[in-house]
Amino acid sequence: MSYAAQHLRETAEIVSRLNPADCEQCVAVLRATRERGGRLFILGVGGSAANASHAVNDFRKIAGLETYAPTDNVSELTARTNDEGWATVFVEWLRTSRLNAKDCVMVFSVGGGNLEKNVSPNLVTALQHAKQVGASVIGLVGKDGGYTAKVADACVIVPVVNASNVTPHSEAFQAVIWHLFVSHPALKVNLTKWESVAPKA
Repeated sequence: MSYAAQHLRETAEIVSRLNPADCEQCVAVLRATRERGGRLFILGVGGSAANASHAVNDFRKIAGLETYAPTDNVSELTARTNDEGWATVFVEWLRTSRLNAKDCVMVFSVGGGNLEKNVSPNLVTALQHAKQVGASVIGLVGKDGGYTAKVADACVIVPVVNASNVTPHSEAFQAVIWHLFVSHPALKVNLTKWESVAPKA
């Protein structure tokens, strides 16, 4: 079997094993956030940060939900890293943004954060703050979901079908799942461009 065939087979297996009920639960949390006038903050590191930036556009433009990603402000991100340390970049950004019980924090991550292994401690400290102020938490994570899955109000875990491909599948499925969210009739309030110009059936 070629690698391309293997990768696509793994992708199909992940799709078949994802839990639709988990997706629906996330959509319900997001809708409740919008209805109470809350904001959505999307946290991600590395490839997940790039996904967060894209997702901000979609949640704002398609779902009408006020949404931000701290990593979009590279000046603040690097200043906080330099001056205060990497572990606090997200929590301090959320404090300055006055994160509160109306809001929701969504994490895009392969491992979900793990303080014991010192992996993505910035996600863990941000989620600890979110729980303290009563904000909702959603996760789109891989592996066992780490700290995010433990504390989230709703979470989609991308199943591991090949331990050698955990990162690419986890990050790819973040995009699949957030596009599911913004396309969901319970969240979608505006047509995407190509659908808006398509001939009426």
